[in-house]
Amino acid sequence: MIKPEIHIADYTYHLPDERIAKYPLAQRDQSKLLVCKGNDLTQAAFGNIESELPKHSMLVFNNTKVIRARLKLKKATGAEIEIFCLEPIIPSEVQLAFETTTQTTWKCIIGNARKWKSDPLTKMIQIAGDEIIVSAQKGEPYGDAYLVTFSWDNPNYTFAEIIEQMGLTPIPPYLNRETEDVDKERYQTVYSQHKGSVAAPTAGLHFTKDILNNLQQKGHPLLNVTLHVGAGTFKPVKTKKIADHDMHTEHFVIETEAVRRLITNENPTIAVGTTSVRTLESIYWYGVRLLSDKSVKDGINQWDPYNLPTTFNKRQALDALLKYMERNNLAQLAGKTSIIIVSGYQFKMINGLVTNFHQPQSTLLLLIGAILGPKWKEIYQYALDNDFRFLSYGDSSLLMIND
Repeated sequence: MIKPEIHIADYTYHLPDERIAKYPLAQRDQSKLLVCKGNDLTQAAFGNIESELPKHSMLVFNNTKVIRARLKLKKATGAEIEIFCLEPIIPSEVQLAFETTTQTTWKCIIGNARKWKSDPLTKMIQIAGDEIIVSAQKGEPYGDAYLVTFSWDNPNYTFAEIIEQMGLTPIPPYLNRETEDVDKERYQTVYSQHKGSVAAPTAGLHFTKDILNNLQQKGHPLLNVTLHVGAGTFKPVKTKKIADHDMHTEHFVIETEAVRRLITNENPTIAVGTTSVRTLESIYWYGVRLLSDKSVKDGINQWDPYNLPTTFNKRQALDALLKYMERNNLAQLAGKTSIIIVSGYQFKMINGLVTNFHQPQSTLLLLIGAILGPKWKEIYQYALDNDFRFLSYGDSSLLMIND
């Protein structure tokens, strides 16, 4: 198996703590926009992003919605136990897990896990005047986390409603603060629809409804995909070589009509956020799998793009995927991917990316390096020298891929 020979030490830079945006700006579109087109590097206001985009380019958004995944419960002794819900296990499909009305089991990170032996934790919450007793039972270790089964005594309410009432918005750990009221709205895109993420697709936080309307009026088609962002997006690369890093798996959904639109689109495709990139590139490789060995049941492995055939073009791959979906009467494809995009990767689906500025030695920065090559260092230094704000609540960039 081919694995790119890349050292994570080559993807580091000094990020002072004061350059990390701890809070969002007063208005979403007040952020700055760094624009990189070829050798040109300029600044703009994010509110004017339309004037920086290629004419009639299609923008692809990730419309996942962040769930209130941090749950705080107390033992009878008063010791606080924090449960961070990562992904559903029973049922394993995200939508079904949220629709359950009695019980669901999730993979969770547990704070103070050693202090929680076997007794269930309970908490009383109120929804629409009804008092509900919610119980959490710690189960077996599950990978680097634990299984936790949640149950509640009122079947009139779904788990989506339970977690919405009792949970906290899971803001990134590098903000080094507790969740506040401002995060409930601002750590969510204005176009979010489908609950399932434990981290926001932060490139989209800059968009307002007015900007979206303006883009459409100026002839930019907008397209939605869904990828539920996992906590693995914050997982640092701890291995010296990228080949030894295990990429996290995330679940995505794309509608049949969206695949048709991607096939017929002849203008540049601009992904909004790295999660949109991962989804778009993954569906290309789904098509390649269908064309090569007919198997898509296991999704896209992190090294598939470096080992599957590269002779198929975008149209061939998407046509194969569309035929598969139509043959199986699928209105949408629910897939999974652990794709890792690093230097040397040949992008098949996108011409550019709208994204924030990412952590040193992260898989997100590796993706930026795949787009920009060694120039990423110059661009990040420019951002540091010109007072750009970094990470989730920070400023934005528009990065075009050179032909």
